[in-house]
Amino acid sequence: MSHRSQSTWRIFTWPLLIALLGAAGLFAALLGDDGWDVLAWIGLGIPAVLGVQALLRRRRS
Repeated sequence: MSHRSQSTWRIFTWPLLIALLGAAGLFAALLGDDGWDVLAWIGLGIPAVLGVQALLRRRRS
């Protein structure tokens, strides 16, 4: 049984994308109203939903 290590880029791709989405949501929240508010809700909501899903999945296993 051989162990093949993954590259650093492959390990941190999804966490980096989630962090960038959250940062974009925070930036959009600071910029203005209307469309910016929608982008802020999306940018901050998706990482929150992903985090809650991961916690719930972990509790069930």
